[in-house]
Amino acid sequence: MDEREARFTRLYETHYRSVFGYVVLRVAPQAAEDVTGEVFATAWRKIDEVPERALPWLLGVARNLARQSHGATGRARRLVDRLADLRTDAERDAADRVIARDQALAALRTLSAKEVEAVTLTAWHGLAPAEAARVAGCSRAAFLVRLHRGRRRLAGALDDTGARTPEPAPYPRVTTEKP
Repeated sequence: MDEREARFTRLYETHYRSVFGYVVLRVAPQAAEDVTGEVFATAWRKIDEVPERALPWLLGVARNLARQSHGATGRARRLVDRLADLRTDAERDAADRVIARDQALAALRTLSAKEVEAVTLTAWHGLAPAEAARVAGCSRAAFLVRLHRGRRRLAGALDDTGARTPEPAPYPRVTTEKP
């Protein structure tokens, strides 16, 4: 196996699940594997152009292909439908899980598609705002506005239902000080 094949294999093994998870929220379930396959076909064709931190690049390709495949309308609804299938902590009893899920879904329905995308790229996929902005196809400043509005609206909607809202995880601080 040459170096390019080895790099692609590592890329595929490391990021397939994340890319598929991103795609399945944006296209019809039966199209998700095809779109994900096309993402990795694009990565293979452009393997020399794929940056070292490949996930944001792959998600950007996935976003473009999903948009071409199915259009941008309905993404927020599909995300809410897919989130309905998630399971919560095993310690909580079934009634609490159903109530919490319904509250979260109702809160997500109050967000715009762009806000849902901003929240999920950072909270679900773990991307930093600059990386997520590239995936979303907007400036970092525009993305931060979407993320701020989305978080604020989500927290407000959850507060209206009486749900508990966890504190958002802080982004790592970048300093010039040496330890």
